[in-house]
Amino acid sequence: MERRKFFRNFAVGGSLLLTAPVIFNSCSDDLTEDDNNNNNNTGGITVDLTDPDYAALKTVGGFAYKGDIIIIRSTETVYIALSKVCTHLQCTVTYSSSSKDIPCPCHGSKFNTEGAVLNGPAASPLKKYDVKQNGNTLTIS
Repeated sequence: MERRKFFRNFAVGGSLLLTAPVIFNSCSDDLTEDDNNNNNNTGGITVDLTDPDYAALKTVGGFAYKGDIIIIRSTETVYIALSKVCTHLQCTVTYSSSSKDIPCPCHGSKFNTEGAVLNGPAASPLKKYDVKQNGNTLTIS
């Protein structure tokens, strides 16, 4: 190998090694938060159930969106929080209260209310978050 070729390959390889961590760390699985979030000390997202934006969560089967999260009230005491980013090609999914599933409008993937894939092409479930209720406040982490 020529000396010039060696140094060129070395420079290209070195630059790839230096930029790889930046590229791979840019895809974080942290909660996506909007400007109206009220963060608590644990780093979670809070939802005030008395806020009119979340009035649908007062009834079983109701749902609301907070940032990139779908919040569904599945029973009198159970709330479910899922990512609304499809695991196939990152399209935005929506909740269908009539069929009680989460379809992706881009390629037809469908998820149940636990985030599991009902039909593809998505192969991975939606990210599911823990939800805790304290009075009229939900904490999603």
